[in-house]
Amino acid sequence: MSDLREQNGRTGAQAIERALAVLRCFETGEVTKGVSEIARLTGLSVSTTHRLTRALTDGGLLMRAPRGDRYQLGPALLVLGMRAAEQLGYDQVLPVLQELAAATGESVNLGIRAGREVQVVLDVASSQPLRFDQARGTRVPLHTSAMGKCLIAGDDDLAATIDHLGDLARLTRNTITSPDALHAELRAVRDRGWALNDEERVPGVRAVAVPVRDSGERVLAAIAVQGPAVRLTEDRFEHVVELSALTAAKIAPLLQNR
Repeated sequence: MSDLREQNGRTGAQAIERALAVLRCFETGEVTKGVSEIARLTGLSVSTTHRLTRALTDGGLLMRAPRGDRYQLGPALLVLGMRAAEQLGYDQVLPVLQELAAATGESVNLGIRAGREVQVVLDVASSQPLRFDQARGTRVPLHTSAMGKCLIAGDDDLAATIDHLGDLARLTRNTITSPDALHAELRAVRDRGWALNDEERVPGVRAVAVPVRDSGERVLAAIAVQGPAVRLTEDRFEHVVELSALTAAKIAPLLQNR
């Protein structure tokens, strides 16, 4: 009997993991997706994907798109998302990030740690015609991101954290791919209180980030100001860091009291 319960538990957990994988396909990219595309993105079979999309549609988490045999996020997620934004404080944080974007003239993101990645949860686009936007829902490797460095620089055991990241993939010629070099970089971030992404993920794009900490110094999130390297020059770093740190101090109480 215990073996049967254990087997049923594994089957149930697998079904949940697969359903979550389907929903996460909609975090970025086209707002509507077909079954074949979802199957390709998740690595699931088409028949399994069909069953999951039907079940998620029945639950209101997905819905059929107006045109074609495609799916989009459903109304049940809107209710949950609005409630989550209110409970987590994100609805109050966004206007503060908009002020930072206006003051710096660059795009601004708020990111959180999601396993080995940073997930963007809020974004504000620069008003400049030449800009670099990172849409909410985007996930990027921690080691290639200024926000990612801020999120892990305070870990007690940096060596263990870096080991957990696995292979440090190279995305540009500036990407840090050596564990020792990343360890030194994270120590520098810890000492100075801010991080730099110097064209390490996208050529020609820089980002400056600061951590958002609670009253116990635990890192809740990170704020990044990002833009073209020709505009986000070294002589601007100090001013951008100062403005970002003030923003982090403003939003920390909005996040930590939830």
